[in-house]
Amino acid sequence: MMLELINLTKKYGRYTAVDNVSLKVEDGEILGLLGPNGAGKSTTVSMISTTLSPTGGEIRISGKSLHKHPLEIKKIMGIVPQDIALYEPLSARDNLEFFGCLYGLSGKALGRRVDEVLEIIGLQDKQKQDVSQFSGGMKRRVNIGAALMNSPRLLILDEPTVGIDPQSRNHILETVRRLNRERGMTVIYTSHYMEEVEAVCQRAAIMDHGKLIALGTKDELRESLGVLDTLTVDIQPSGQAKAADIENLPGVRRVALEPDRLVILLSPKEGSPIGILDALKQSGLQPTSFKYEEANLEHIFLQVTGKSLRD
Repeated sequence: MMLELINLTKKYGRYTAVDNVSLKVEDGEILGLLGPNGAGKSTTVSMISTTLSPTGGEIRISGKSLHKHPLEIKKIMGIVPQDIALYEPLSARDNLEFFGCLYGLSGKALGRRVDEVLEIIGLQDKQKQDVSQFSGGMKRRVNIGAALMNSPRLLILDEPTVGIDPQSRNHILETVRRLNRERGMTVIYTSHYMEEVEAVCQRAAIMDHGKLIALGTKDELRESLGVLDTLTVDIQPSGQAKAADIENLPGVRRVALEPDRLVILLSPKEGSPIGILDALKQSGLQPTSFKYEEANLEHIFLQVTGKSLRD
């Protein structure tokens, strides 16, 4: 077990920012941490990264108490903060060397590690250029590089792609996948971009009002929360259909009936789109085309919080 939160709590006077959160993250897992603004996810990440002290509860990393063994645990953890934390008058290489020295690296070992990290973040050809001349995306890549200098087993990324160009964003996402795939790195990934979490994370933890309200893979969340998929069927305008008849088909929850289109909300656990299409044909309707959309994390998030991610 790489990370375990046990009844983690953070209070500011009467206000509870994080409310008895318990969570386990396995070795080698990428966990997405989601929540609307003010949900408590940044406070949770700050406590894991030791920049805030909990009011109550416990944090264990690799089986050890963070409170009792902070220095030992920091050696295996890398933090990528939401705000860029670099020395911009220095070059990319100088920044990485500086952070490597803070982790106790020196001499040839430091030089080798800087070369390795520059390859990981894809900035070998820009390593001598001052960070002040970099784009926002390149700065964020150096920021990630600084967090990798100690070869961490646990990497925490707090919204690492905010305000950057698509090329850098794709590079960062691929870097996260590569670190996990090739090095078995455990990653905690917070983001305001739902598609990023879907693309890189094996599980998602959803927080709201300081509480952990949902946890699991996308399929587990869909099943446990009863989130519905959407089947849109174009039909010939001459076809006749009654919404009540369609709603009686297995798995169908709701139907919006238009002259040349049906929009069907479907429980995938109980029915299948192919079965519904066959039933429509047998009833005399002639589908001309259809589109089936699985519920994604955005739908799940809206259902459990009643908000969009940026609310």
